[in-house]
Amino acid sequence: MSDTTSIILSAGASRERGWHSWPLIKQLRQSVGLQRGMLIAGLSLIALFVVLAVFAPLIAPYSFHALSGPNGDFGSRMPPSAEHPFGTTIAGYDVLSRVIWGSRTALITIVIAVLSSIFAGSLLGLVSGYIGGALDRVLVMITDAIYAFPSLLLAIVMSIVISGGQSSLWGGIWSAALSITVVFIPQYFRVVRSEVVRVKAEAFVESARVIGASRSRIMFKHVFRNSTRSLPLVFTLNASESILTLAGLGFLGFGIEPNSAAEWGYDLNKAVGDVTNGVWWTSLWPGVAIVLIVMGLTLTGESLNDLADPRLRSRRKAKAGSGVVASTAMTTTEKGERDE
Repeated sequence: MSDTTSIILSAGASRERGWHSWPLIKQLRQSVGLQRGMLIAGLSLIALFVVLAVFAPLIAPYSFHALSGPNGDFGSRMPPSAEHPFGTTIAGYDVLSRVIWGSRTALITIVIAVLSSIFAGSLLGLVSGYIGGALDRVLVMITDAIYAFPSLLLAIVMSIVISGGQSSLWGGIWSAALSITVVFIPQYFRVVRSEVVRVKAEAFVESARVIGASRSRIMFKHVFRNSTRSLPLVFTLNASESILTLAGLGFLGFGIEPNSAAEWGYDLNKAVGDVTNGVWWTSLWPGVAIVLIVMGLTLTGESLNDLADPRLRSRRKAKAGSGVVASTAMTTTEKGERDE
């Protein structure tokens, strides 16, 4: 084999190893049976809504606030048809377009809310767990007080305080996202703080302190990097809860205005009266969208949570190994019977 061929094969092998070492791909390869089915189903649902959110202007037949098209006004409570596959709302909006554009609103809100809460909660948890003392007690007391409030009630209060009469797209989304952010900060604070308290007592942290490493270097390079392993799991679980919180805010009238962005909770609120009149399409499709995206995030989060548990992973491997042994033994027995 020539040197050029060896280089090409080694480069291809290294790229394959790098691709297989991605965290999500690694978790997917470790999953088996029902676990893998749940993970694939969850990732498929998430991918579907991400595609809808990113390509909403190309996929949606109309804008989320459009009341007329090439053939004139849409009309109120029009049943599903070729022009409006999901029908129209009481205000005359196209339901299909509202559902598709609502996925973009949900995605933007999730990204802003969860990433902001991760940043704030992780930073506070790192400082509280590493420094300790009176600062730790004060931060724990504050986060416990926040955590004691019902999440939806706290989000409503924060939405009223933050909104300030903003009705633009980014104003409405920012106020809703920051309202949800406050709800999730205590969760990330607790997770990171407990890990920091454990990690800072490890021998490698003491060794870094002995050789003269600065406090900031020890905190961020040694302690923080080893205290965030469970954050992706909490992220996926909190993402589904943020969808429900956003829908709850919109349903109660504290979410995003309809002329700012499409939001599934608001559409459900306006469709409550339609159910008693036999108009089912205005409430069905926003509700189905909420159920599917929450199901996808929940399945993904629960699957990743199980895969991160070494006891469950070793149990699945042992079960799979026993199944292979049993299959091999059965094949050997059947072969012996045929030989006789």
